[in-house]
Amino acid sequence: MSEQYRADYRMLEVREHLGENPEALDVPWAEFVGDCSSERTFRVPTGEATDAYLELQAYGVDAYGHEVVVNDRALSGFDVPPGDGWQYWMTTIQVPDLREGENTLRIRRGPDSHDEFVVGTVTVNWREPV
Repeated sequence: MSEQYRADYRMLEVREHLGENPEALDVPWAEFVGDCSSERTFRVPTGEATDAYLELQAYGVDAYGHEVVVNDRALSGFDVPPGDGWQYWMTTIQVPDLREGENTLRIRRGPDSHDEFVVGTVTVNWREPV
């Protein structure tokens, strides 16, 4: 008999404007934070999480080079690609990057970027044995 799994997730409200100029975007509901979002924490209730990924809602991304950082480690690949208006991006999380118990997440603006963008929500998803 094969092992059965269920899906689990945590949704994180970010609602922050990353950039150089607090007045660059008309987003009064988003807090201006500069080069790095505030740290968000979420719990994973199992040490057997698999097939993990995250979905990120972003507005006004104009450049490559921004990163999603989970547990102080940047995910590989293009984490926040450019797109007009609102976009919803998905990227995988490797199993060692997601751990049982408390995990942290930040969005870091590219160091050479003059980009201004907003992160709305981030949803972290995984499968776990039943």
